[in-house]
Amino acid sequence: MNTIHVDIVSAEGDIFRGEAAMVFAPAQMGEVGIAPNHAPLLTGLKPGGVRVIPITEGGDKGEELFFYVSGGVLEIQPKKVTVLADTAMRAKDLDGAAAEEARARAEEMLAERTSAVEVATAQAELAAAAAQIHLLNKIKKAAGGK
Repeated sequence: MNTIHVDIVSAEGDIFRGEAAMVFAPAQMGEVGIAPNHAPLLTGLKPGGVRVIPITEGGDKGEELFFYVSGGVLEIQPKKVTVLADTAMRAKDLDGAAAEEARARAEEMLAERTSAVEVATAQAELAAAAAQIHLLNKIKKAAGGK
């Protein structure tokens, strides 16, 4: 099976390294699907979920893995994908209640709109919280609503 090497890293360290059959990432202009032998590409990432379909040691496709990134850079080469994230974490480590709380705080900040800087900060926090909630809902849906 043709594979592509995937590295997901953030300032905190390595999040994932391994071989994959396919990778999906939230590029600035929309989600991209990356298969082995993809054309080279360098693009920004927006907050959202990175999905990896890993290859097991036996050469079979493994269970889809989900990661949250708050933004960063995506570099694609024919045999390698590198996600350089501002912040990244495994989706299983996301806290849905904390994300909902962060979204509520950001919405409150937007309603108050005291300065352009505060509005921009609130919008960034709202986008990050919404991306986390969206990823958690996507995982629940993929797991059959468990």
